[in-house]
Amino acid sequence: MPESNDELVALRAIVEGTASVVGDEFFRSLVKHLAIAMNVGYAFVAEFTEPPVIRTLAYWQPAGFVPNLEWDVRGTPCEDVVKGKLCHYPMGVASRFPEDTALVEWGIESYLGVPLTAPDGRHLGHLAVFDAKPMPDEPRKLFTFRIFAARAAAELERLRMDRELRESERRYRDLYEEAPIAYIYEDLESRFVRANRAACKLLGIKPEEVTSTIGKTLLAPTPEVQQKIRDALEAMKNHGKEFAGVELELRRKDDGRPVWVQWWSKPEPDGKHTRTMLVDVTERVLMERENLYLQEEIKQAHNFEEIVGHSEPLLAVLDRVRRVAPTDASVLITGETGTGKELFARAIHSSGARKDKPLIKVNCAALPTGLVESELFGHEKGAFSGAISKRIGRFELAHGGTIFLDEIGEVPVEVQVKLLRVLQEREFERVGGATPIRADVRIIAATNRDLEKSVREGTFRADLFYRLNVFPLALPPLRERADDLPLLTTFLISKYASRVGRRIESISKRTMDRMAGYHWPGNIRELENVLERAVILSPGPMLEIDESVFATTAGSTTGTDGASVPALDIESVERNHILTILKQTNWVIEGPQGAATLLKLHPNTLRSRLKKMGISRPSHEVS
Repeated sequence: MPESNDELVALRAIVEGTASVVGDEFFRSLVKHLAIAMNVGYAFVAEFTEPPVIRTLAYWQPAGFVPNLEWDVRGTPCEDVVKGKLCHYPMGVASRFPEDTALVEWGIESYLGVPLTAPDGRHLGHLAVFDAKPMPDEPRKLFTFRIFAARAAAELERLRMDRELRESERRYRDLYEEAPIAYIYEDLESRFVRANRAACKLLGIKPEEVTSTIGKTLLAPTPEVQQKIRDALEAMKNHGKEFAGVELELRRKDDGRPVWVQWWSKPEPDGKHTRTMLVDVTERVLMERENLYLQEEIKQAHNFEEIVGHSEPLLAVLDRVRRVAPTDASVLITGETGTGKELFARAIHSSGARKDKPLIKVNCAALPTGLVESELFGHEKGAFSGAISKRIGRFELAHGGTIFLDEIGEVPVEVQVKLLRVLQEREFERVGGATPIRADVRIIAATNRDLEKSVREGTFRADLFYRLNVFPLALPPLRERADDLPLLTTFLISKYASRVGRRIESISKRTMDRMAGYHWPGNIRELENVLERAVILSPGPMLEIDESVFATTAGSTTGTDGASVPALDIESVERNHILTILKQTNWVIEGPQGAATLLKLHPNTLRSRLKKMGISRPSHEVS
């Protein structure tokens, strides 16, 4: 009976020593009280690091606790324990494991080790006691030892799960804090409970100000926005309604600057809080507003509502359009394919005195060769085979208005004579007719050809060229309008998304960088095609265009006829640019609209460069 009482006292000591502690303190208390209860000098609890290496969590020796250590269990009595076996060596343990130098040095005689096993059977580590005296096989002590081994295993598993939970929480916090989207946890009165870094940055809130911030105070002071949020909060309180993608205007807390966001909010099951997400759409909103502002500004100044952009080359062209539009002067619009020559022709017409009269468009390249004259001037019945009735030509339809002759360089030489007569005498005759018909028509022509070269080659009449080239208007290619690319992109995406019923909210920075670096040989027409195709294929609200789309013209440029030619050196590019400006200004060097001003050079500097480059004004250029 006394022996039984001693065991109960020992068991109680272990229980009381470990009942109120967890973690490291639990293991320290366990090995200390276990050593005392089992009357041994040494006790430790260990876990696996990387088998066959173990590391102690608490280690008790006769002199007290010692620092934790790691060792390789091979050749030690622990080797079988870590394999899941209970190992008891009542005596002679040092002689059985001579390679375990510590046991030999300390004169260890006995050893008892029990594996620590998780509920799923995994071996987590082991609990061991050993001593310099023999340790008889006592079932009750062994039973007690097993009980606390199980308790140690449970604590070890709890610590493992606690570490995993803390690591999961850390990853969640990192994800929450470092997320590029603003996340806010708030109550139904919009008082912030917590907000991540992106939210603080977006809303101008310091971390210490989060819990004192009320979201409603950040709303733009407009009745519409205020009412929208009041209704939303009421719906969340009473009906648990969720809100998604609502666009709101806010004011930053620190400086009051406006920001625009898309707002998502979902009530929590407790009925007291909501999880809110804000996506910053300020850049898109401001770009759309700037686009609308520029459209209105251009419309007011030039009445060119369909022309998008504010780059210097574009504004210079628009200024020339504004100057020539009120007149009846013939205009020759030149530029590469896809630069919008028809759009500028419409702008000239709609800003002139003939805007209430028709604008008749003729694509000269699309007309059958034998019927060009008939299409332009009409024909009498019986004028040729198939002419079964009289036909009114395009010039006659345009009487009092404007005729736009696109691809003028494709008109046959024999028809060019009649065009010259219309320009000179303001009259023409139908094919097969003898009666002159008056033509009160303004002529705007366009081409992507080099007509001066055609004149030299004899494929275009020089006198017709001079008559058409009263007011030359050279359109810049898209690559020279880099500042307009974001506005054009936004305008066209909105146009095509609306047309195909898609919702496109943004375009990736990677795509914008690719577009900015692309040469755009097809100019705006190519941009339209690329964006329309991208909108149709876009799987989500962010537009992404594959880099393969922009890989077709590396190392090449485009001539005035739209053909691809090798890239030019810097001197050639500069020469071509100066020539373009000189033609645009009709070779006027000085003055506010002169070439030197547009090139931002002193007139004498420009003259010096012209002389150095061997550039002189052609004899047929007129002022």
